[in-house]
Amino acid sequence: MTSFDEAGDRVLEPLRNHRASNALFGFASKVGDFSVVWHIIGLLRAIGSVHRLQQALALSVALGVESVIVNQGVKRLFKRERPTTSGDHRFEVRTPSTSSFPSGHASSATFAAIVLTSFTGFPLAAVWLIIALVVALSRVVVRIHHLSDIVGGIVTGAILGGIAVPILSSIL
Repeated sequence: MTSFDEAGDRVLEPLRNHRASNALFGFASKVGDFSVVWHIIGLLRAIGSVHRLQQALALSVALGVESVIVNQGVKRLFKRERPTTSGDHRFEVRTPSTSSFPSGHASSATFAAIVLTSFTGFPLAAVWLIIALVVALSRVVVRIHHLSDIVGGIVTGAILGGIAVPILSSIL
């Protein structure tokens, strides 16, 4: 895994040296904290519709459950250190207190993209996927996660999203 992570870090290093990518990935990392971006998307979708408000509330509750499972369950199984303790000096990021593996940002982003796709259908799936990928990748760019942490987070979020969609569909 070390060679995979080092190769990913080398490929992403040029992104850390550009003002536009620093702004994009720094912002994505911040709005990914506590799934803020996904709560905002849910609420914006809810404007003018009681049904979409119910979906937004369900998304927020589901993200809370996903966070507990990942941060208090899965991450405790792995005691992986982060690539840096406070991220790359070129970025202002919150220093997480949990294990590096899997990435909670990547897991929640994947989870939210799957749930939102179930609510909106496939025409918007690409939008949710792009946002999820930018949020997930941001954690490697700001050097608070290894690339393999992101892969693990995507897999974890996909599994949890696959479990959540039928449950949410049955109650909404």
